[in-house]
Amino acid sequence: MNQQNMTLSEEDRLSCADTNRGIAFESADLDGIIFDVDGTLWDSTEQAAQVWTRAVREHTGLDTRVSADRLKELFGKTMTEISNALFPTLSNEEQERIMEACYDYENEYLETHPGVLYEGVVETFHALAEKTNLYIVSNCQCGYIELFLRAAGLEDSVRDHLCFGETSVSKGQTIRMLMEKNRLEHVVYVGDTQGDADACREAGIPFILAEYGFGDVPDARRRIRKISELCEILKSF
Repeated sequence: MNQQNMTLSEEDRLSCADTNRGIAFESADLDGIIFDVDGTLWDSTEQAAQVWTRAVREHTGLDTRVSADRLKELFGKTMTEISNALFPTLSNEEQERIMEACYDYENEYLETHPGVLYEGVVETFHALAEKTNLYIVSNCQCGYIELFLRAAGLEDSVRDHLCFGETSVSKGQTIRMLMEKNRLEHVVYVGDTQGDADACREAGIPFILAEYGFGDVPDARRRIRKISELCEILKSF
């Protein structure tokens, strides 16, 4: 990958980028890092809530208001699980139709109204990408990861990605599919929910909890309070 110009705070520089003094993590045995998106890299729940509410009202007879707080509880689950939670009275066919509308509205809106990046994401990705390969696996719709990468300017930092919209299987299985495609053996996953931790168990890989995200994993052994701490914690792998 091409090296990126980095603008790091002093704290991030100490935890992430000072390779000459041996401060940066040792990645010789690490094939890559796989990231979740929502609650780990950015927060798009306010934007999604606005357009999902509009989609529901325009495509159904329901007077349902979708809130950002509700989406924070649901993001990370599969698209099928989200539709069941939001629209339990609708048939499977109706759920599928309305969710397609929600995702279409969301993808279009995010092109001009992107989510909010968490502090340090861009700088940390640039630093990490100089040391190892970065990947993304999310339970999102097709096109969403690409939107995130364009908004963040990180297309060149992420080697590959895969989502539920492409695979229609559990997140653990999607992780394994990405690993097999890229011939990965020693990876770690960074996410923010119990579902992410469960997916890592299914995939047989280590999990790092982003404590600043949407959920909690009480028994998570490795945790970060901000993304720049990744460079330090990865020394333990």
